[in-house]
Order: sequence, then C-alpha cells, then structure tokens
Amino acid sequence: MAAVLFDFSGTLFRIESTESWLRAVLAETGAGTAPGARLTEAELAVTARALEVAGAQPGGANPVELPAELAEVWEVRDRSAEQHRAAYTGLSRRVPLPDPALHEALYRRHMVPDAWAPYPDAAEVLRTLRAQGIGVGVVSNIGWDLRPVFRAHGLDAFVDTYVLSYEHGVQKPDPRLFAVALEALGAAPAETLMVGDSRPADGGAAALGCRVHFVDHLPVTERPDALLPVLDLVGVARRPVTPTQA
Repeated sequence: MAAVLFDFSGTLFRIESTESWLRAVLAETGAGTAPGARLTEAELAVTARALEVAGAQPGGANPVELPAELAEVWEVRDRSAEQHRAAYTGLSRRVPLPDPALHEALYRRHMVPDAWAPYPDAAEVLRTLRAQGIGVGVVSNIGWDLRPVFRAHGLDAFVDTYVLSYEHGVQKPDPRLFAVALEALGAAPAETLMVGDSRPADGGAAALGCRVHFVDHLPVTERPDALLPVLDLVGVARRPVTPTQA
C-alpha cells in the first residue's frame, strides 16, 4: 500500500460527550450550574440527553427522529458550511435552552480543539505510516476546518492532505471526494486503504477500487487499539512493545 485515507470523527478523533459539550458552553456563557444559575445539575443532565436524542451535536449521535422540515438540509449538510450550521442548529433548537443564544454557542463549541480527543492509538499509527513513507490523507464529511484540531493535538505533521467535503461541495460516498485525495497523494486506488467508521459513507472509496477497513465509533476509553490493524493491512510492522509501554 502506498497511501492510507482516514475519516475524522469516529475514526481518528472522538467528540466529547453531549453533557461535557453542554456544560462547557454553559460555563463559558455564565449559564452554568453554580448557585443561582439557570440550570441545575439535574436539568443539565436531562437537557444533554435531549440534545443527544435530537442529534444536535456534530460528530455525535444521529437524530433518533429527523424532523421533516430538516430532512432536505440534513441530506446535504456536509456540502457547505452554511448547510452544516443550518442542519445542526436546527436540531439543537428543538431542545429548550435557558438562552436562545446558547444554540449558536453549542455549534461553535464543537469546532474547538478541546472538544475533540484522538483515539489512543491514532498518534502511533500516523507516526508509523509517516516513518515508512506511506502517504496519509484525511477525507471527512464536515462543514468546518478541522485542521486546527490536528495541530492542537500534535497530529498535523503526519497528515499529507486534507479533503473536506464543504471545501469541495461534494460529500461521501461520492467517489469524487476520494479521488481528490488520491490525486493529492499521487496514489492509485489499488494501492490505497480507506479507514472509516461509516459503511455508507466511507465505503464509497470501494467504487474507485480502494480497499476499505472499518472501525467502530466508540468513546476513546472503549477503543484503545482498533487502529493498530491498519499497520498490518498496509504491510508495516508494529513497533515492539517495551516493558514501559505494556
């Protein structure tokens, strides 16, 4: 294999919990849980759960029930920044919050690097691929620039190209998005592996002839080493585990 393409959310990084997301915004805006605040701890937990069910957190769970009036923008939400914001703030506004301005604040929060955590084995896998001269691309359905997230977590140095749906007006599984990444890396489909957590979206790379490998979209504490098999799939030996690493 000459190149590996990775999805972002649920593959290399995981968004914070819905409760952490809401709590951070309440703290930033002064609507937290201190005495006299507008949400008690119990109310915060209930509201966070409601936002999760609504699918209001980008990178989080999909809506349990998609409102008819948002169905059209939801289908194309990753084709532009405007559609992405409209879809997610539309879902958020279905949940009552102490201040209507919090809906926009929640949307802004999910783009902050601190809202994301890399999976425990992401750095090792990316670093090893770089050391072996294998090209690395990130192909993501997204409505905002995720590059600062990689930089903040020290992983940007291991990525050769970013192909973001909103920058091209095309979203996975459309093969054209993967083709942009292959061209940037100078790699043929037959020598490229796509790694992602969504069979419907990331599986689109197979239409070009890429090999595809899937991982589960789980919390980082529940998925410590699911990316390591990528090294085996591309024929790169894993680093020996020393006693201090065991």
